[in-house]
Amino acid sequence: MAASAELWQAAAPRRRRTGARRPRRRELVAGSPETALEADSGVVLRRIREAGEDLLVSDFWSSALETISRCLRKHLQQLKAPVGSLLDALGNLRLDPLPDESDVAPGSVPGETLVTGTCHLKCVCYGIGNFATCIIARNQLTFLLLFLEKCQIPRSHCWVYDPLFSQLEIAVLNALGVTVLSENEEGKRNICGKPTIFYMLHCGTALYNNLLWSNWSVDALSKMIIIGNSFKRLEERLLTRILQKNYPYIAKILKGLEELEFPQTSQYMDIFNDTSIHWFPVQKLKQLSPDMWMCWEEPDYQDCEDLEIIRNKTKDPSGTDFNS
Repeated sequence: MAASAELWQAAAPRRRRTGARRPRRRELVAGSPETALEADSGVVLRRIREAGEDLLVSDFWSSALETISRCLRKHLQQLKAPVGSLLDALGNLRLDPLPDESDVAPGSVPGETLVTGTCHLKCVCYGIGNFATCIIARNQLTFLLLFLEKCQIPRSHCWVYDPLFSQLEIAVLNALGVTVLSENEEGKRNICGKPTIFYMLHCGTALYNNLLWSNWSVDALSKMIIIGNSFKRLEERLLTRILQKNYPYIAKILKGLEELEFPQTSQYMDIFNDTSIHWFPVQKLKQLSPDMWMCWEEPDYQDCEDLEIIRNKTKDPSGTDFNS
């Protein structure tokens, strides 16, 4: 009976919980804004990597690469830069693992290992869009990263801006190693004599017009390449008087450029439609009227109803300097 009584002895009362279940340490950390941002960044980086893998095996990529190579060959000859080194690089693409996939040495920047030192091209990207949520913008960003890799342009020599970027997207771009501008330049960026490629897909027409105005000289334009909306199709869509009134620098430069259209494939039709690569041969620029270069008024667009760009209402003195 004693043994039986021991079996049925009442257990010690449990200590009553005073509140909700205490979260584990991991759950506490995971709930912090910093970790949530890091987790979301990892997702976006993974999607960019997957988009890059798809792009590399597509017919569009090989065709677009051929188009770009044709333009770059002429452009480098015009700059009297070594052509072989860059074009050799176009045949040896190596897609670096993204930062969340590999161990990156402290202080290193992804893409730096491909610098040749023979062609110091820079790149500026405007209006890429919300790539964290939009697949079209994500593919455009992926193309830019592969393009930088191909041309051996360090990611740290690529400046990126879109007024719609979220904090998540800025964090992703920083992780990728590109330089995020803090000021809306409205496309008014002078290349300061440095050969520069502008990557600005599906941007407002005023942005291209501003860019031309900021570099309105034979010397500057001859060192620029613009990958963006087709100027030829823009001329076809707009009435001549509208083009000359609202976007005079585009209207003036049409006879001083060469344009190669991007290939069109069903898979990337919505992503790179109406896209061309433009460059400005010195011979064509010098054939234009000398008086054309004397007119250099800053565009104001007061009478333009559909501007298609976000204006810079305030100037931020902390904006990243292109030459820094």
